[in-house]
Amino acid sequence: MPYFCNIFFTIIYQLMKEETVNKDISKLAFQRAIAFAGIILFIGKLVAWQLTNSDAVFSDAMESIVNIVSAFLGLYSLYLAAKPKDKEHPYGHGKVEFITSGVEGLLIIIAGILIIVQSSNSLIKGNHVKDLDWGIIIVLITGLINYGLGWYSLIKGKRENSLVLIASGKHLQSDTITTLGVVISLVIVHFTHWYWIDSVVALIFGSYIIFIGYQIVRKALSGIMDETDDKLLKEITAILLANRQPQWIDIHNMKIQQYGANLHIDAHITLPWYYSLREAHSEMEKVLILLAKNLDRQIEFNFHMDDCKPISCSVCQMSNCPVREFPFEKKIEWTIKNISQVQKHTV
Repeated sequence: MPYFCNIFFTIIYQLMKEETVNKDISKLAFQRAIAFAGIILFIGKLVAWQLTNSDAVFSDAMESIVNIVSAFLGLYSLYLAAKPKDKEHPYGHGKVEFITSGVEGLLIIIAGILIIVQSSNSLIKGNHVKDLDWGIIIVLITGLINYGLGWYSLIKGKRENSLVLIASGKHLQSDTITTLGVVISLVIVHFTHWYWIDSVVALIFGSYIIFIGYQIVRKALSGIMDETDDKLLKEITAILLANRQPQWIDIHNMKIQQYGANLHIDAHITLPWYYSLREAHSEMEKVLILLAKNLDRQIEFNFHMDDCKPISCSVCQMSNCPVREFPFEKKIEWTIKNISQVQKHTV
């Protein structure tokens, strides 16, 4: 048992040490640590199940199999996502993160269903547990370690915009909640000898796991289908508004695609028609640099330059325009709705 604990404290210490020395710690190395930690946790839970004969502990151990499979899927997806663009994949390999996260979500749902089936069977037939003392200790330790790894993975995933690490973090933390429920049920059974509680708690947390799996699948599908990310679009709109220049007559038809942690942004920018190509390109570059500096991701841009038309005069804020045909009428405040509309802005 001390050796078992020592392995985990060593893993956590090394992760923290690497993060301190190098803030840009490899996502691949971290996911590899999660994968191998999952194997050791699974072995620990199997030992606890053999000691206790608890169906709740068995269900928790079976869910750890999903942890292991998901961790290695995530490892593979991060390996692919890190590969550079090539002839067959001009936008890179980042989309694979959405696919593997979706598979992970499905595995979580399956694990929840298996737990419900197993606990329902035990509730009907009855099951007696034994040797709860060591079982409680082992399961509690695995739960605490799982939560620590999950918390760390979630923080790192959000910071580096990695859906794989976020999914792994949520999975590990949901597994911790299940483990906590198992521990509580074992403690109650230990003092009351109400063996049915073991199965009821497993039923409750099996349902919770299914809900977590659904959320992960939903997020993965939104990425695969290039669903609009209103939060990200709102952030980009706020950056543009705060730094808006009069010669940027309007920005419209903006579309955002996510490839793992990277972004591809398409948009149209309307500029004065009398600008030279060099002047127009310089203004467009100002917008690109502005977004690149204020968004914490690698971004590939594809901006199209439009020349202004007479219909743009009413919303053009250039007070010294030498070729204005109609008076200025109204400033159009950019929003996530009109910045993504196909047409140019008009009153």
